[in-house]
Amino acid sequence: MSLVEIKVPALGESVSEAIIAKWLKKVGEAVVVDEVLVELETDKVTLEITAPSSGVLSNIHTAKGEIVKIGALLGNIDSKAITQPAITVAAVQSATAPVEPAVRIVKEEVFVPQKTSNVSLIIPNTEHMPPSVRKQLGDNKLTTGSILTSSLDGRLSKADSLNHVQSENQAKAPAAASEQSSNKIVSKNTSDDRLETRVPLSRLRLRIAERLKSAQNTAAILTTFNEIDMMAVKQLRDRYKDVFEKKNGVKLGFMSFFVKACVQALKEIPMVNSRIEGDEIVTNNYCDIGVAVSAPSGLMVPIIRDAELLDLAGIEAAVSAYGKKAKDGKLTMEEMSGGTFTISNGGVFGSLFSTPIINPPQSAILGMHKIQDRPMAINGHVEIRPMMYVALSYDHRLIDGREAVTFLATIKDCMENPGRFLLDL
Repeated sequence: MSLVEIKVPALGESVSEAIIAKWLKKVGEAVVVDEVLVELETDKVTLEITAPSSGVLSNIHTAKGEIVKIGALLGNIDSKAITQPAITVAAVQSATAPVEPAVRIVKEEVFVPQKTSNVSLIIPNTEHMPPSVRKQLGDNKLTTGSILTSSLDGRLSKADSLNHVQSENQAKAPAAASEQSSNKIVSKNTSDDRLETRVPLSRLRLRIAERLKSAQNTAAILTTFNEIDMMAVKQLRDRYKDVFEKKNGVKLGFMSFFVKACVQALKEIPMVNSRIEGDEIVTNNYCDIGVAVSAPSGLMVPIIRDAELLDLAGIEAAVSAYGKKAKDGKLTMEEMSGGTFTISNGGVFGSLFSTPIINPPQSAILGMHKIQDRPMAINGHVEIRPMMYVALSYDHRLIDGREAVTFLATIKDCMENPGRFLLDL
């Protein structure tokens, strides 16, 4: 017996533990190198841990729901248990896609095996069929002759039988859904019971809730507000957006202006760019700004590193790239770790007013909101202006009200006078 350890990898800066979401393999089942074995959840993302070696999963040290630290032993693979050369997942998938890394970010959804279209399907060779596959065939009353395999040596895998069962279930789904829908309607018409759906909270969502509640319980959070006349920025953007996109290959949005304004405000009020560690105040002399983006599994906050060194084009390129990665579920832990300050834009969803929650260990967060035309008094006259409310939530243990108000006033001044960006004033 030759045991290969499966361990928790580095999870990124400021992340020291994860939760076992689920094991995709059972003890005694055959595995191949790069095959997904277990899913871990942190308060930021879901991670897939793949097999470091082919063999048989000989034991599992940590069960579903347990909290594990970096470097903890998850289980072992007996690499000598399979005598025939193993066909790797990478070998089968290489015809259609590049090999994935050992740890990768995934969407929070049910795994559905897919047949590889460029690999010939053949009748399976049952001589070396794994016990798990035999059991699955028996449970579902299947014969090997009814299933095709994509394995290069003709072996029938668990994925092949799963794929076959799920294909049959999908074919039956419309009739079942129709029957279920009919039953619901009858239930609604013949009783006073309300229809409802119950879905358990994912561990990722529970961890997010725990982290945010901890921030509220620990920090003395206050929120101060201001409003910004977006007319100057809108006019500047409308005038140069086409030339900007043609030159830089990215669209000119409002986020880059706000990032630049926050950089300026962080330089003038450095306490907002600080954090509390024990009985010390740690002030960052750089601006790593987190920008909240929407992803299928929830809100993610990738970090724009050294934002003070970037121009508008560099910031827009970073925001665009992160937005695409979030949509595809490909943000990495490194891209979301750290950060000295965060910007959250609820305005894209129509929010007019909110009080954002601090992302610890940071000490402040800026909330952007919807741009709305409102009547404003301008030089003694009423004019319709595109206005935005902004909110700064801050830790009052570290930041005084005067500093918070001055910080927001600086952002307001930068946004209403965007020439400061061009002149570096």
